Amino acid sequence: MRILALSSILLRAENIKSSAPLFFRLCLSGERQPLTDKNKTDPGNLGKSLDPVYPSAVCRPIVNVFKVDGAPSGMTIKMPAVFSAPLRSDLLNFVHDQMRKNSRQPYAVSAKAGHQTSAESWGTGRAVARIPRVRGGGTHRSGQGAFGNMCRGGHMFAPTKVWRRWHKRINVQQRRYAMCSAIAATGVPALVMARGHRIDRLPEVPLVISDEIESVKKTKEAVKVLKSVKAWSDIQKVYNSQRFRAGRGKMRNRRRIQKRGPIIIFRKDDGITRAFRNIPGVTLINVNVLNLLKLAPGGHMGRLAIWSASAFRQLDKLYGTWKTPSLKKSGFHLPKPKMTNSDLGRLLHCREVTSVLKPRRLHLQRPGPKVKKNPLKNIQALLKLNPFAIGEKNMRIARQRYVEKMKAKKREELKRKAEATGVPPAKKAKKVKSEKSI
Repeated sequence: MRILALSSILLRAENIKSSAPLFFRLCLSGERQPLTDKNKTDPGNLGKSLDPVYPSAVCRPIVNVFKVDGAPSGMTIKMPAVFSAPLRSDLLNFVHDQMRKNSRQPYAVSAKAGHQTSAESWGTGRAVARIPRVRGGGTHRSGQGAFGNMCRGGHMFAPTKVWRRWHKRINVQQRRYAMCSAIAATGVPALVMARGHRIDRLPEVPLVISDEIESVKKTKEAVKVLKSVKAWSDIQKVYNSQRFRAGRGKMRNRRRIQKRGPIIIFRKDDGITRAFRNIPGVTLINVNVLNLLKLAPGGHMGRLAIWSASAFRQLDKLYGTWKTPSLKKSGFHLPKPKMTNSDLGRLLHCREVTSVLKPRRLHLQRPGPKVKKNPLKNIQALLKLNPFAIGEKNMRIARQRYVEKMKAKKREELKRKAEATGVPPAKKAKKVKSEKSI
């Protein structure tokens, strides 16, 4: 409802002046154009700067590219539009759950389990249960119950079958939407830190490194790169988290567990996978085959991502922008948020919006649920039923005051009379209840 109300406000504010603040014009305009020498001085083109609209609270227009030694390269890359996609954690959790089910291995008990014995019910008349009983004699086993799930050696209740519906079909649009949300979350430092990554010393999030990182072939060189860009503290966190699993998984070839480290996304493998694959916690993936299970492990968005420059440029082709559809995914358009700028408070207090709104109404009471008032206790409700009730009430009050005044006057007379005669006034005798005769 708030979004619908805001849209109506913005429609009423369409005829704003050309000298409006850049912030508000960016919220109204659907696209921006690069500023040139011709339109820099034209106030009418002030709201058409840069590229597609980004939420100014989260996204910035460009990203710096760093060298493998951690120094700035001087190059910048336009922020892909997918980093401004809506963050739908509910959709991401659902798709992640469905994808995880597609890697399950069917299991079931044997179809003969619990039935590998000869047994038959004894019927009625023997004062025992009618459960099938093992045939024969000469052993403790004979006469024991069989087959039932309450019997020793019997089958289980509802035996598991291999033809259970193990795998789930996932809607393609939902899967792509969830992937866009996962990519966008990697560019929000708050979500990355909330997931447990150590990014306090990182120069920038998202972190983009030049394509030299794709040519690294030695693990010691890969470690040097991570230390140069201040990402080694996240690897150190992985080392400190290595421990034995609690539970039965230790007996099932899952003895050791550790936290997740950064994910390194590249476009061309010139040795990068061999260099980084032996570093604990690091995941490598090609930008053309991004996987939601790797970008949001456990369904929690915000994994620390380190991009190569070419992989970062590829995102606009893979997921498109709000102006152009994807070149790689047929029929896919980048999901657009309902509000291009979610700073609702700043929008509502903007001069262009407040100028077309009605003045604020103070002390406005919202109509609450109707409560039936008791006219015997509430004078307003009584007056609605009997307009003369106030007069009757005043008469009762006046009569009561008159009676009290007369009583006080009589007490004073008795007191003066007692003082004159010296005899105290007689007290009223208490009434004694007569006992009934039995």
